[in-house]
Amino acid sequence: MLLWFVILYLMVSVGIGLIAATRVHSAKDYAVAGRSLPLPVVTATVFATWFGAEAVFGVSATFVKEGLGGVVADPFGSSLCLILAGILFSRYLYKLNILTLGDFYRMRYSRAVEVITTLCIVASYLGWVAAQIKALGLIFYVVTDGAVSQNTGMILGAAIVLTYTTFGGMFSVAILDFVQMAVSMSGLLFIAWLVSGKVEGGSAAIVTHAVDAGKLKFFPDADLMKWVTFLGAWVTMMLGSIPQQDVFQRVTSAKTAKIALSGSILGASIYFCFTFVPMFIAYSATLIDPTQFNPMLESDTQLILPTLVLQHTPLVAQVFFFGAVLSAIMSCSSATLLAPSVTFAENVVKGFFPRMGDHRFLWVMRACLVGFAAMVLMVALNSESSIFEMVENAYKVTLAGAFVPLLAGILWKRATTQGALAAIFGGLISWLMVEVLISGGEGGGEYAYALMIGEEGVPPQLIGLAVSAIGMVAGSLLPQWVGHRKPGKPLHELQHHAAMETHHVPEHHAGHH
Repeated sequence: MLLWFVILYLMVSVGIGLIAATRVHSAKDYAVAGRSLPLPVVTATVFATWFGAEAVFGVSATFVKEGLGGVVADPFGSSLCLILAGILFSRYLYKLNILTLGDFYRMRYSRAVEVITTLCIVASYLGWVAAQIKALGLIFYVVTDGAVSQNTGMILGAAIVLTYTTFGGMFSVAILDFVQMAVSMSGLLFIAWLVSGKVEGGSAAIVTHAVDAGKLKFFPDADLMKWVTFLGAWVTMMLGSIPQQDVFQRVTSAKTAKIALSGSILGASIYFCFTFVPMFIAYSATLIDPTQFNPMLESDTQLILPTLVLQHTPLVAQVFFFGAVLSAIMSCSSATLLAPSVTFAENVVKGFFPRMGDHRFLWVMRACLVGFAAMVLMVALNSESSIFEMVENAYKVTLAGAFVPLLAGILWKRATTQGALAAIFGGLISWLMVEVLISGGEGGGEYAYALMIGEEGVPPQLIGLAVSAIGMVAGSLLPQWVGHRKPGKPLHELQHHAAMETHHVPEHHAGHH
């Protein structure tokens, strides 16, 4: 019976997505929903940016094992990321009327910067989307009681999400986010209410037990290296996730810049508060049946939540839970499949075919989506990492290689193409060298320990961030050897030019293109 409900829910979701696809008539419709979304839909789609596999399974499992300090990256870092990105994108980039972040890198710096940062952004999505596909495989495995293996479930889940995203783009994503946000919130709140009734003393007893067990301790002990590691995890998610196409698409799909900002702040705030619901449910499991669930802490913590629901709640609760979880994962994975595909098509492929018509370009975007989905599926099928680890590791590359050029390009008039390239290569090379130093080569671990980097010291991606910032400043202030014939335009000039084009001012009045 549960399986049939899940199948019915999936069919309805795909149907809604395909109906929304009828509104897609251009590349702009496909990439940013024609910039037509009202506040409630923008809020829902920003909320859905993060509320996926890692929020339901990954974060809750990590909380049960490590406590509040273990989830500093998500929801604390990720929520602040959405707010900061909302401020930056709505205030500075919305007026440029662009489809992707790669477009900004090209306009502000050069084609080379556009391509390299786009490849960094696309690479960062492999682990992130693979985590969502892995979670879909877990759901199918649990719901069918093992009849469908996790690998088969991943293939099935990827095919379902791919179907409506390929045709509907951001319109399908946004409409389904709105529907699925309502389903996931009501479903998980119902489960939390049901589960709290199974513990003597109810919700208060569960919270008290968590406090006594030290699970609500957020800040680390007074140890410098512990604080550096703690802040490193926070900063990686908070800043490394800002130069991300899915965040940019969701914010700039809004009807106005004001709606973009309000939707970002509302969506981030709801996400932060609501992520504690899966944590509460998962922790309750260890009190309801310690003999069953405590051993899972050592084997597979991601199974705690679905096992609790299947074995300790009635059918109606199971339907609500798996409907909620599928909603969260599908809404998250559809946009994160769309984002790298759109940005690769716009900022890499299109550059080689500048005369391509809009209709053909729309189909190029769809082809890129199918290709990227195949790559993600291969990563998901072959990865040994947990869902939380896959998500947390996804943003190291964008923190080291793409964040500084984005921020400097927006806020610093003197940022140049040479500075951007120095920031990108300096950040990426230093980060990768430190990662290799820690994990590879004889004696690498000892060198890393002596330099206080790695698991017990400064995270490698923070070293990459620092080198990237130094590269940007030095590269921009030193004599210009790269891009000196065509200096990048400051942001205010780009905004002015975009406004001129929007109002169809003749070119001799608008200045040079």
